[in-house]
Amino acid sequence: MSEPAPKTCVVCGRTMQWRKKWERSWDEVRYCSTACRRRGVQSVDRELESAIVELLTERSRGSSICPNDAARVVGGAEWEQLAEPARAAARRLTAVGRTEITQAGRVVDPSTAKGLIRIRLR
Repeated sequence: MSEPAPKTCVVCGRTMQWRKKWERSWDEVRYCSTACRRRGVQSVDRELESAIVELLTERSRGSSICPNDAARVVGGAEWEQLAEPARAAARRLTAVGRTEITQAGRVVDPSTAKGLIRIRLR
């Protein structure tokens, strides 16, 4: 039997590879970890996704933004606590095909990208 195709976590947007322990329940698996299952997708996560799309549509075609730009729009003075949720929002948007994540102008795998990233419309 071949392994099923990878899935994307609905919370953090990272790619999940099939595991033997999920053999019977792979169709129902939605979260990559217990932490993602507990956290879930909150209203602030949807706000971050909307802010990313809005910021990108305001810019010229091919322009990109930093995830922190969306965190600043949503979080105001407390934006720093939204930095990682903004990256997760970017990964979710990339998983559904709306955006691309780049580093040094090249498209990268959002699940493995480390360091500074940029987001642009697909």
